[in-house]
Amino acid sequence: MISDSIGLVERKSQTWHEPLALESGATLAPVTLAYEMYGRLNPARDNAILLMHALSGDAHVAGRHTPADRKPGWWDAMVGPGKTFDTERFCVICANVLGGCQGSTGPSSIDPLTGKRYNARFPVVTIGDMVRAQLRLLDFLGIERLVATAGGSMGGMQVLQLAVAHPERVRLAIPLATTARSSAQAIAFSAIGRRAIMSDPRWRGGDYEADDPPEDGLALARMVGHMTYLSDERLAWRFDRQLQQSMNLSYTLEREFAIESYLEYQGQSFVNRFDANSYLYITKAMDYWDLTQRGEALGDVFRRAQAKFLVASFSSDWLYPPAESETIVAALRAAGRQVEYHAIESPLGHDAFLLEADILSPIIEEALDRVALA
Repeated sequence: MISDSIGLVERKSQTWHEPLALESGATLAPVTLAYEMYGRLNPARDNAILLMHALSGDAHVAGRHTPADRKPGWWDAMVGPGKTFDTERFCVICANVLGGCQGSTGPSSIDPLTGKRYNARFPVVTIGDMVRAQLRLLDFLGIERLVATAGGSMGGMQVLQLAVAHPERVRLAIPLATTARSSAQAIAFSAIGRRAIMSDPRWRGGDYEADDPPEDGLALARMVGHMTYLSDERLAWRFDRQLQQSMNLSYTLEREFAIESYLEYQGQSFVNRFDANSYLYITKAMDYWDLTQRGEALGDVFRRAQAKFLVASFSSDWLYPPAESETIVAALRAAGRQVEYHAIESPLGHDAFLLEADILSPIIEEALDRVALA
């Protein structure tokens, strides 16, 4: 383990048998959420921070589950003793989203009515459904109001949803590299990924076995999706036109550029840890994401919020470019909400919210200090 990591952590889970009403009109029961907690809740239970993960993430934010783990959690640089989300001061919580595949109820879970995996019979879920499921977890833990909630990309969508749909539950909302509504471009990339999975003969209409998933389709979906997280500058710096094996072109159709091998690796490693049907359902939830879907102006939606906001975008992010964050900020200001905005210069693309800890840390720490001391 690296010396500044939080150390070994464990995944917990909680199950509710009361039906959860979904935005589609369907209900789901039982509902299990897998989650991890770092630090301790104080006696008043008012020192909690809820982190929201992105599409390919899960509840494992920091530390390692075993000493042999190759990597720590997805935001390990930001969570731990003395770090941005200081676990000596705050209790930091993250849950795997509803529809996920890392311990929470999703398509790979067992349907109690059939005794078999839900697969494509799982009901379609939304960002709002994911947030309502997490509120059950907060209620179970006795947390009435969060110090803050933070997340990037799809995590930022959940942050915004919590802030406007349940305004009394959060004091500071930190949406990073995100949007108030999915654009046609974002929906298009999701659709390509879903088509790749559903065109794989092993998808079988969603009824594949756990030991025979549509690996090729899921790997291709990940390869396409992963490209939207990078930037041209980052790709040029890391790969350019470098060949993987030889100094000379082979003049065949075989894979030979380093970027090709990198994407193959990303696709295969994703297959080893993610469920194809979960990918379908989660990307669909992101496509449905639109804070203005009831016909309200975005500023009117934000008038329901009570939290302070810290919004950050990254210059080379072309999946959710700075203009998306600027739209959120303008609407928050029009609604009279208190908002701090940082347009961060970074060559790291959409993934910058995970990688630019040195830039984000002082910004977030100052915002947390202001809220915690208020």
